[in-house]
Amino acid sequence: MATFCRLRSLLGLQKMVCSVSPFYPMRSYSSSSFGRIGFIGLGNMGARMADSLIKDGYEVAVHDINHNVMKMFSAKGVLTEDSALKVAETSDVVITMLPSSNHVLDVYTGKNGFLTGGSLLRPRLFIDSSTIDPHTSRKVSAAVSNCSLIDNRDGWKAPAMLDAPVSGGVLAAEDGTLTFMVGGPEEAYLAAKPLFLSMGKNTIYCGGSGNGATAKICNNLAMAISMLGVSEAFALGQSLGIEASTLTKIFNSSSARCWSSDAYNPVPGVMDGVPSSRNYTGGFASKLMAKDLNLAAASAKDIGFKCPLTSQAEKIFTELCNNGHEAKDFSGVFRYYYSGKDEQ
Repeated sequence: MATFCRLRSLLGLQKMVCSVSPFYPMRSYSSSSFGRIGFIGLGNMGARMADSLIKDGYEVAVHDINHNVMKMFSAKGVLTEDSALKVAETSDVVITMLPSSNHVLDVYTGKNGFLTGGSLLRPRLFIDSSTIDPHTSRKVSAAVSNCSLIDNRDGWKAPAMLDAPVSGGVLAAEDGTLTFMVGGPEEAYLAAKPLFLSMGKNTIYCGGSGNGATAKICNNLAMAISMLGVSEAFALGQSLGIEASTLTKIFNSSSARCWSSDAYNPVPGVMDGVPSSRNYTGGFASKLMAKDLNLAAASAKDIGFKCPLTSQAEKIFTELCNNGHEAKDFSGVFRYYYSGKDEQ
């Protein structure tokens, strides 16, 4: 009898949840439930992410302002459109991978943006993988959620938006091993998970709208400060007469161990297969790190949060860029800011 009462209570709870959710909660959507996937922004990351979807069998339509990359996709037999809006008008899902918050606002809410045609939308789901500030993510998500769907299918009662920035860089985008940090409605996240796993190997649900963007800028903030600390320690050690390779062994077997020392060492000659081994090329550009630190600093200022290390890191990477090293990997701070020496 007790078991029966418990089961009846659980069923009652399930009905209550269904009545407040814009989706049928926890429903498992197969990859076939989405038809065409629109992809906007075919830069170093976006082009490779779109390729992963195509290789996994999705029907994809693309747009970018770079006509050469559009020709490249057209030559592969991929549908290309001359505007982001045209892509959205024929897609069930739209993914954006754009350079900045202003670009995202323009594509979604600008003069020829997704939302300019009124409150009826074709796409059921928008996924923004751009690295932007949380405030902009939440603003755009709210605008999307205020719209309605032209065609209600598969339990979707309203369009949804996820902010889903990535970690891993160009090589991970190429290999389909990105990590997605996702904010937005959990049911939308579950529906989109097959798409994420076509482009990456890890997906982490971060909570409500804007939390994916928050996770990304916090991750890159920690990464920047870690790289500065490790680079400063290596350069100081060299100046005091100890080799960076010796310090690396010590760091990696003691309390100083971190990703910047054991997986992405900034000292040329210490580790193979990392940007420092190829003159700081092919990694995460210093200009992108400066941009992400600016986002973190601005977000902290908006809420009155003191971030002295963020401010200092932003100054250092901005100086690096102003001195002509903006295209170099951010680990180049060891050479170009601290004047560290290559390991022989």
